[in-house]
Amino acid sequence: MFDQIKIKNLEVYAYHGVFPEETKLGQKFLVDAALYADTRKAGFTDNLRLSVDYGTVCHFITEYMKEHTFKLLEAVAEHLAEAILQEIPGVERIDLEIKKPWAPIALPIETASVAIRREWHTAYLSVGSNMGDRVAQIQQGLQRLSENPQLRDVKVSSFLETEPYGYTEQGKFVNAAIVLKTLYTPYELLRFLQKIEEKAGRKREIHWGPRTLDLDILFYDNEILEQSDLIVPHPDMENRLFVLDPLAELCPGKIHPVLGKSILRMRDELRKRTEASKL
Repeated sequence: MFDQIKIKNLEVYAYHGVFPEETKLGQKFLVDAALYADTRKAGFTDNLRLSVDYGTVCHFITEYMKEHTFKLLEAVAEHLAEAILQEIPGVERIDLEIKKPWAPIALPIETASVAIRREWHTAYLSVGSNMGDRVAQIQQGLQRLSENPQLRDVKVSSFLETEPYGYTEQGKFVNAAIVLKTLYTPYELLRFLQKIEEKAGRKREIHWGPRTLDLDILFYDNEILEQSDLIVPHPDMENRLFVLDPLAELCPGKIHPVLGKSILRMRDELRKRTEASKL
């Protein structure tokens, strides 16, 4: 849970709108923002550096809206929210409303507005490779993750060499787990991961077959999604040590939102089943 720092009716004169006169002459906008952050340390220490400075945020909003021009309020809100989350340390979520008191519709109206919520989400990924320089392939994928401003705080487990799963007539894999923060939706994240795979030369010719780079979404917050092209949590992960072993290194207490078990418990139960099957 986060605390809130609220900004109400910040006035900004800027140049956004569909009509040419709006972008030439400009008009007044009102901005409401609820910034979600941890203010506990700042509250106990009375130290502004441990909180989010709403004055800094107000100036940031004003300068951003003056320096950029968009046709739609939706675009103003989307880009401004993203910029705040990327540039203002400590803000984990934002509720943002952009209000237009002089909306050119020739009718009596107080304001027209767009309100959105955007936030940093936690995603857990599995990465693997069994073609070419396996470690180099994974490291290049990690570099591309780290370079994307829509992602931050990328952490990776130790690399493990593992036996192939499913289709066994192939070389051993190097596997790892990744945890990161992202502004992407699950589908946006999936598309970005697929682009990284494509740049690494990934070809989907054999199910569970050899691959230069494989990036899968294991968890996205505690979301449960089941579509034809994306299932989260990742299906069958409870039966894959090459997933659970590195994941247990990063987040042993993470609870599977469907199975209700921690990663560590799932890993230990699978190890016991695996050992029992060898007897």
